[in-house]
Amino acid sequence: MVDVFEPKVVAFCCHYCAYSAADLAGSMRLEYAPNVRIVKLMCTGRVDIIHLLKAFEDGADAVYVAGCEEGACHFLEGNLRAKQKVAIAKRLLKEMGLEPERLEMFHISASNAPLFAKAANEMTERARKLGPNPLKKEIVKAK
Repeated sequence: MVDVFEPKVVAFCCHYCAYSAADLAGSMRLEYAPNVRIVKLMCTGRVDIIHLLKAFEDGADAVYVAGCEEGACHFLEGNLRAKQKVAIAKRLLKEMGLEPERLEMFHISASNAPLFAKAANEMTERARKLGPNPLKKEIVKAK
């Protein structure tokens, strides 16, 4: 029996836009990768670098942050702060020996369900190409 790698993808989504787009994608019956686990935030500005890194430590193969479109944040500049945090976390991932492509930021309006589905599929495919998170193997070995 051959094990087929199915990546674990974590999406940090803002309540007002990306999460609403995910909900709309379900209502529209749009198909997207079932590998995505959504963490709902009031604003992506509340996500911290440690949350992003912890998701990888806990075995995520890819992580993305999905917030309001630039200039349209319900909390003024939350999505811009999140974008900066994602950039810093990408540099840290590279220093740790993980591919920075495992982490991404998307700007998705509440009415753009197809873009949410596209982002979910893109990150799942990216994780498949990159392979399993090497930290996940260390977690399994440690148990």
